[in-house]
Amino acid sequence: MACSATSSAAALISSKPRAFSSNSKPFSQSLSLPNPFTGLPAPLLSRPASFSLSRASPSRKSFVVKATVKLSEYIGKKYVILFFYPLDFTFVCPTEITAFSDRYEEFEKLNTEILGVSIDSVFSHLAWVQTDRKSGGLGDLKYPLISDVTKTIAKAYGVLIPDQGIALRGLFIIDKEGIIQHSTINNLAIGRSVDETMRTLQALQYVQENPDEVCPAGWKPGEKSMKPDPKLSKDYFAAI
Repeated sequence: MACSATSSAAALISSKPRAFSSNSKPFSQSLSLPNPFTGLPAPLLSRPASFSLSRASPSRKSFVVKATVKLSEYIGKKYVILFFYPLDFTFVCPTEITAFSDRYEEFEKLNTEILGVSIDSVFSHLAWVQTDRKSGGLGDLKYPLISDVTKTIAKAYGVLIPDQGIALRGLFIIDKEGIIQHSTINNLAIGRSVDETMRTLQALQYVQENPDEVCPAGWKPGEKSMKPDPKLSKDYFAAI
């Protein structure tokens, strides 16, 4: 392996995110996170999900269907971006969800599916998808939102806040073999970057296609990679 990392203790995030409403109690300010999942098989899931599909008719923009999403169906076929968010009809969440939807075709070209997950019911997802973006809704969505009302998926991926019953903003990149190759967890008040998710995915695919190379900090397609060797790596350092 080019490099490895170990975690001897759970990471601790301390912040003061705002509550979702003025009448609710503030969320926990200190959150203990589990050891990284990176390099481990992704916990499988099979749950109801909501889809928003575009109609050809100009009189009706979209229609929504319910179906079951199984992570096992992507193994051997596609990469998966699996991300968790706290709740439907909130504030940071729709900015992330719609940002991924707007870039969906770019991920599709990289043979990658996007799956969103929250503890809300499939009916809540349906209502949110049918709400216009200008009113805080999602509008047409190009990937499914999975319902995790039992909270078993959030718990399996280590992102559930037990005393609040919602998930942290966890994001996992799962390769075609079903292995988690990247994970990141944000506290509730901090949105994620679609650009960085895309860049990390491209770097992952590059090193899997070129196993004798590694990607340095901030690497993007077309930029110089590095050989994980004390002598050969000097070519990279000499060029920067």
